[in-house]
Amino acid sequence: MLQNRVDPNGNIIKTPARGAWMGNRGVIHNPAKEIVRPFKLKAWITCLLHFKGWHREVMAPNRYTELFFMDEATALASGHRPCAECRRSDYKKFKSLWINGNPEYQFDEKTRISEIDDIMHKERIGSDHLKITYRENFYNLPDGAFIRHENKAYLVMGTKLHLWSPSGYVRVIDPPEADQVEVLTPKSIVNAIQSGYLPQISVFC
Repeated sequence: MLQNRVDPNGNIIKTPARGAWMGNRGVIHNPAKEIVRPFKLKAWITCLLHFKGWHREVMAPNRYTELFFMDEATALASGHRPCAECRRSDYKKFKSLWINGNPEYQFDEKTRISEIDDIMHKERIGSDHLKITYRENFYNLPDGAFIRHENKAYLVMGTKLHLWSPSGYVRVIDPPEADQVEVLTPKSIVNAIQSGYLPQISVFC
């Protein structure tokens, strides 16, 4: 079993559960197919599992490390965005809605995606390689965002929280009574979702 699944915290874990999306952060494995670093590139992307009939050996030497996600909401929470090649339409939609949702950067459609990647990278992982989070009122969060509650990752959907697991959402609870919650999905990505980007979400429990 390879260590190639990503959770909402951005951690790369081992699990027999299969993913619905693929993605990468550059070459982050060694010849023994072991993860040796959390990322190599700032462009963390989410890809289709199948594209133009291409076939790859997973974790081939000197090739990018294939990572897998339970659903797109999980990928966004970990800091990945749509791939510009295999998901061109989603990529263009995400970029446009990211720009619309984050007007403080004064970006436009001519802005290079690398500039957006730089901002998202600062929001998702610190110099200590730990997940960066922020606090927000639960009722200000859009469906598809993730929060951390009692040290577990939960998906926000309506007025409920759905507990994440590698194989799907396994429990539904009411939101905490605290005024603010700890948000896992990077802030600028939450703003893109708020502006209309609709991530794919796996079937609820």
